[in-house]
Amino acid sequence: MNRSAKYALLLALVAALIIPAACAQKSVNESNTTWAGMTPAPAPASAPSFLAGERSTETASYDYAKDANGVDDAGIDRKIVRTGSMSMEVEDISKAQAEIADIAVQYDGYVVTSNLNADKEHPNGFISFRVPAGKFDDALVRLRQLAVKVTHENTSSQDVTEQYTDLKAQLSNYEATEAQYLELLKKADNVKDMLEVQRELSSVRGNIERIKGRMQYLEKTSDTSLIEVSLSKSMPIGESTWDISGVFKGAVDGLIAFGKVLLSVLIWLLVFSPVWIIALVIIFIVRRRKKAKSGASTTK
Repeated sequence: MNRSAKYALLLALVAALIIPAACAQKSVNESNTTWAGMTPAPAPASAPSFLAGERSTETASYDYAKDANGVDDAGIDRKIVRTGSMSMEVEDISKAQAEIADIAVQYDGYVVTSNLNADKEHPNGFISFRVPAGKFDDALVRLRQLAVKVTHENTSSQDVTEQYTDLKAQLSNYEATEAQYLELLKKADNVKDMLEVQRELSSVRGNIERIKGRMQYLEKTSDTSLIEVSLSKSMPIGESTWDISGVFKGAVDGLIAFGKVLLSVLIWLLVFSPVWIIALVIIFIVRRRKKAKSGASTTK
């Protein structure tokens, strides 16, 4: 290898070592310059007070959508509202009402409403009560045992988990908004700002109380089941249903109704008497004239 080739090879090796190092240094310098020239992004400003309600609504929808997609579905306590209704025939209505009230107490429940109609012809009663949801089926079994005959029975279930989850998300957001307003209230330095924040804070607290009330209602109706029972007196086998007093009363009522109709007709005839009397007189005169003409023709 001649001397020129050796020099060329040596220069190529030096260039191969120097150029990558220079490029790396340049890249580092440019990167440092870029980051040094950039200013940190400003922290997101707090939303104006009049947007607090909108932010809460949007966040609530997002939180619920996450639950609806099943991310947290395993941790959701499902809220099922169960109700039942039953119509039955019993031997003694008042006694049956007392026994049903005892059943409610035995199953850690309570009577909601109760009334009794002691009509001799058609006695009936009604009672509604609540029991823990887990004892709903047992209570229905006990009720069937009291009846001489169950004429109607119906049960239904409603899943209110979606409503409850949405309300829970809204409550969380409203409480966060309330905390923000409390901080703003501490920092307010004039009466105008204090009144504005206090007004918005009052609105948020009203929404919180409304949502809590609705949640408590759903919790109560899902934790306990409502059962409504209609009671009627059973007719013993072989007992006659003919009632002489009822027949007599019906006959008297029919006679009174007939008398009312007859009296109404007489009143109408009396009121319109000028009309029909004049009509009868005209008819009488016309017939007299026809007879007179007919007699005159016969004579000729």
